Amino acid sequence: MDFKAEITKILKKEKIDPNLLQRPPNPDMGDYALPCFSLAKKLKKTPNKIAEDLAKKLKPKSPISKIEANGPYLNFFIDSNILISDTLATINKQKEKYGQAKKKSKVVIEFPSPNTNKPLHLGHVRNIIFGQAVVEILRNQGNKVTIVNLNNDRGIHICKSMLAYKLYGKSSTPAKEKIKSDHFLGKYYVLYSKNEKKLEDKAIKMLQAWENGDKETLALWKKMNKWALSGFEETYNKFNLKIDKHYYESEHYKEGKEIIYKAKEKGILEQKEDGAYFIDLGDKGLGEKILLRGDGTSIYITQDINLAHKKEKEFHPDKSIIVTATEQNYHFKVLFEVLRRIAFKGAASLIHLGYGMVNLEEGRMKSREGNVVDADNIVKDLEDLALKEMENRNSKLSAKEKKRRSNIIAMSALRFYFLKKDRVKDLTFKPKESIRFDGETGPYLLYTYARAKSILRKRTKKNKLNFKPNEEEKSLVAMLRDFPDVVNKTYKGLSPHSIARYSLDLAASFNEYYHKHKVIGSKEEAARLMIVEAFSQVLKNSLFLLHIEVLEEM
Repeated sequence: MDFKAEITKILKKEKIDPNLLQRPPNPDMGDYALPCFSLAKKLKKTPNKIAEDLAKKLKPKSPISKIEANGPYLNFFIDSNILISDTLATINKQKEKYGQAKKKSKVVIEFPSPNTNKPLHLGHVRNIIFGQAVVEILRNQGNKVTIVNLNNDRGIHICKSMLAYKLYGKSSTPAKEKIKSDHFLGKYYVLYSKNEKKLEDKAIKMLQAWENGDKETLALWKKMNKWALSGFEETYNKFNLKIDKHYYESEHYKEGKEIIYKAKEKGILEQKEDGAYFIDLGDKGLGEKILLRGDGTSIYITQDINLAHKKEKEFHPDKSIIVTATEQNYHFKVLFEVLRRIAFKGAASLIHLGYGMVNLEEGRMKSREGNVVDADNIVKDLEDLALKEMENRNSKLSAKEKKRRSNIIAMSALRFYFLKKDRVKDLTFKPKESIRFDGETGPYLLYTYARAKSILRKRTKKNKLNFKPNEEEKSLVAMLRDFPDVVNKTYKGLSPHSIARYSLDLAASFNEYYHKHKVIGSKEEAARLMIVEAFSQVLKNSLFLLHIEVLEEM
């Protein structure tokens, strides 16, 4: 039932704008409230007097049980049994079909787009986790979403690792060293950085040799690229990341050059004395931007210009989203402006979703210095911590089941830690804090969900709802009723942290209710079990949108 619509009918008769209606912060103030401030000038009364007069004039009619003034607010109360029964019935009916966008879109979302010269690290983890949550939110609203990934597999950064391996690797391989293939490459990226001053010129010459098609250079590149991509795939599987289409910079950077040459012929771009192609975006506060080096070698933006054309041609998306760290904000402002100026057809669909940097407790991560936390290692460390906690709580489980649960708990810890904060904010990752079973963590939410399911397994009575709800039940049901609104708000801003914060508040409300009121064996057992069941369903739904799997038992 649309309770707001019932109140709207009453307000329209009084020629009052129903859009003024608000949801009060707690049930004591009603289920809906009308602030009367904006009516004061028109009615030439104080807000308090307006609320008082309306409370006397308006007669409540089912499902509205009471209308009363509270200072400058007119509060509407919905009959508790009707409100609760309708909310629970709606949740039970909808299950996982909650919130649907009015307009369905074709969306292409690009992430995690790594460089093929080192393993995925904690920064990539935030990228993957945030990207997957955005995908779930988009798909939940009925959009058709395609995940694409750009492998930055060529350029000076790749040649640095290649050069170090050529000079110092000898005949070593990942198999010989018994090391994951992408981790093997990371060693040489760090090794180059330690010798950069004496190797810089050689790296540039190697890049030129690569672009000129030198057979020996290309053979080395293919071998090392294969190691990188093989290692990445293992990591993607750990995160249950299913990529629909892979792009490779090496396959389309030349087309990017051609677009730049044509733009120069049209007078959109300029050339420096050394031959570099650039664009002056000073009128947009973006300064000058090099699009192609003087020696003819391409840079990131060269291939990004062409990749935008490729995605538009292949998918014709309504939205083309790119997920990267906020340190790339300038790059994408420039890219989107360049694409607009060269009359790129899909310019209006482009969206950059930036997220904050990830730091370690000892400071910022630096791949060049080897000061990083690899994605594979952090998952393993969290699984070990979860396993230790599980053995303390339940040592009777089989080894296989312990492994399954420890993985789910570890991934919930990792995902929730990154998603509970606004995406644009930097954060410091604290593994032991993320895996705690209390506080604002993924494991805490899994534990709360498992507790609710445990209560439901003890059910002894059939469902019925004729009872007088207490304040905690009213508050909890009110929060459950808010879920579709939270989902819609999250969808509009593509801000998963809104759902994460909602999940925490919902779990806190349930735990307060559970600690204060007996469920199994109480006179209200059947009705209270319906509330517990609805709670467990909504918490599961909210975690699903964060790409977090639940456990029926902990």
